[in-house]
Amino acid sequence: MMKKIEISLEHRYHSHRLLHRILEPELMEDPKQVQAYAQADFSEPNERFMQNLRTLIGKEDLISHALDLGCGPGDISCRFAMGYPSAHVDALDGSAVMLDYAESTTPNDLKVRVRFIHGKLPTVSLPRSRYDLIISNSLLHHLPEPQALWQFLKRYAANGARVAIMDLFRPQSVRQAKDIVEMYAASEPEILQRDFYHSLLAALTLEEIEKQLHEAGLNFDVARISDRHVFISGTIIFK
Repeated sequence: MMKKIEISLEHRYHSHRLLHRILEPELMEDPKQVQAYAQADFSEPNERFMQNLRTLIGKEDLISHALDLGCGPGDISCRFAMGYPSAHVDALDGSAVMLDYAESTTPNDLKVRVRFIHGKLPTVSLPRSRYDLIISNSLLHHLPEPQALWQFLKRYAANGARVAIMDLFRPQSVRQAKDIVEMYAASEPEILQRDFYHSLLAALTLEEIEKQLHEAGLNFDVARISDRHVFISGTIIFK
C-alpha cells in the first residue's frame, strides 16, 4: 500500500486549481535516494523513450557521437549504445554518487563506447565541441532555469543534429499528482514515491515548454506521449 504523502498548506491551496511549479533539489546526491532510484523499474518509460528515439533517427547506424544529458544510472545511455553499435556516448550527470552507480553497472563491453562525465549545465566543459545526437530523459524538471538546457543544446549540437528529450509534465492539481504516484509507484520505496511526487510538481506544462522553445529559437515538436510524459524532438539547423 502506498505511504501517505503529506501535503503542505501551499500544496493544499493549489489542490483544486491550476498548479504552479514547485522546484525540487536539482541533484540526487543522497546515497539512499540514488540507490532507490537506480534500482526502481523504469523499463517501461525507458523503452518508450527508445521507441520514440528510433522513430526519430531510424534504425540505421548513422550516429557517431551522442550526448546524454542527465544520464542518471546510465540505463538509457547503455540501451542506446547497444542499439547503435558504432556510436560513442558521452553521458553527463551532476551527481557523482549517481555516476558511481552507473559506472559499476555498465557492461564491460560497452565501457569503451560509453563515457560518464561529472558536471552540471551550463558550466560543464565537454570533451567534444559538437554531437550528432543529443538525448535527455528526466533532466528538464530538475533545472531551476530550464532555458539553460535549450541554450546548451545549441552550444553542443552539430549542424543537423537530432534532439530527443523526454520528461514528466506537470499535473493540473496536487490531487492528480498523488493519483499518478499511487498508480505507478505504490509498490516502490517511500523515498521514491516522495521523489516522484515532488518531480511531478517541479515539472513543466506543455505550454511552458513550447514558450521556452520559441524564446530559444528552436522549432521542436512537443508531444504528450502518456498521462505523465512529454516527448520533445527535432533537428537543429544553423543558418
